[in-house]
This record gives sequence, C-alpha cells and structure tokens, in this order.
Amino acid sequence: MTTLDGATVLVIGGAKNLGLAIATRADELGAHVVIGAREVDDARQAAAGLRDAQGVALDITDESSIASAISDIGRVDHVVSTAAAHHNVAVTDLEHDRVVTAFEAKVIGPLLLAKHLATVLPESGSFTLFSGVAAWNPSPGLSIMGITNGAVASAVTHLAAELAPIRVNAVSPGIIDSGTWDGMPEADRDALFVNASQNALAGRVGTAADVVDAVAWLWGAGYVSGETIHVEGGARHH
Repeated sequence: MTTLDGATVLVIGGAKNLGLAIATRADELGAHVVIGAREVDDARQAAAGLRDAQGVALDITDESSIASAISDIGRVDHVVSTAAAHHNVAVTDLEHDRVVTAFEAKVIGPLLLAKHLATVLPESGSFTLFSGVAAWNPSPGLSIMGITNGAVASAVTHLAAELAPIRVNAVSPGIIDSGTWDGMPEADRDALFVNASQNALAGRVGTAADVVDAVAWLWGAGYVSGETIHVEGGARHH
C-alpha cells in the first residue's frame, strides 16, 4: 500500500503513543486524519503536529460521544481503535466497575462504534481493533487484560461477517517500546524489556513501527477480514 490520498482515517486513542504513531503514518500516506480522544484538547494538540488532521472529542465508553463524533466527521474510510482501560490486579482484588470499564474500552465501545459506522464506512472501508498477546499468554494479575483482548479477537470475526464487505481485523501486539511503559520506574521497565526479549523468538521487544506497519498493511489488504494479526516476535510460541 502506497497511498491513502483522498481517504479519511479516524484513530481513536490517536493523541499519544501507538495511536499517534498510527495517525502519523496515515498522515504521511496522504489521508485526512481525525484523532479521537476523551480530552478534545489532547486530540487537537496532536492533530496540530500533522499535515492534514483534526481532533475530536470521542469517549469510547460513551455511546452518545461516539455518535456525535461520527456525525461531526461525516465521511470515514478507515477506523482504528487503540483504546484500553487496564485493571491489572489479582482476581481476588477485582473491582466490578473497573472490570466493566475495561470491557467498555476494548469490546463494548468498539461494538457501538461498529453500530454507528456500519452505514458510514464505504464498502472498501476497514475497521481495525487492538487485541494483545496477554490473551494467549495467561498470567496471574493480568486476567482482565487477557480476557478483554481475547474477546477482541472473537469480536472481529463476528463483526467481519456482519459488516461485510467492510473489513474488520485486529492487531495483537506483544511488548512494544512505544511510550506506553514510560511511566514505570526505569529499572522496572528495563527488566520488563529484558524479560520480553528473552520470551520472544525475535529476541527483542517491538517498536512502534512494527505495529504501525501491520496496521498500514491492513488498510490496503483488501482480501483480509476477520483476522487477528500477531505482532509479538513469536512470544506465543516461545
């Protein structure tokens, strides 16, 4: 795929980290980019740094916000949602409302996105969700991350069937050095990356470009739908 000239790409969660990297690639490929974020100022600030972009308020956990944003945007060709709301605790410490919010960000919100996009996206359009390697590598304390990411992989198969010929896929990253982990103490982050490198067949952590390349490929992969593309260096097979 070499161009998105004339296309509009909506990136939810596009104001930072992987989302911003995806928005930047779409911008470089010639698209009009719409960055959706809960805080509209964050979205507009990120959009200001791109060639042809705008920021909109879009809260994936609020259907009225979804409907309003899509109505305001008008035309959309490709949609990517990187939204997540982590609740990484032991099962004995689970909080009901935070579990619900995690599912709203990863599963329920994208389903409602699909509801409002089904009549907006053209037949050549695509919808890309984000799963994650935690779904396939169960780990104590990460059950909600794993279960919600697993649900995303299931959701894209069902949405692909219902929204056809609009294509619906997911990208499932492993441990990616994209800025997501920058809030951790440096020693902890370094230990995480060393462990992830040892547990990936590729022998390293991922980069933002690794993930963005997969998303950009899916924009142009007209014969791929209902799939989850694993970008985790073989971590599931270690």
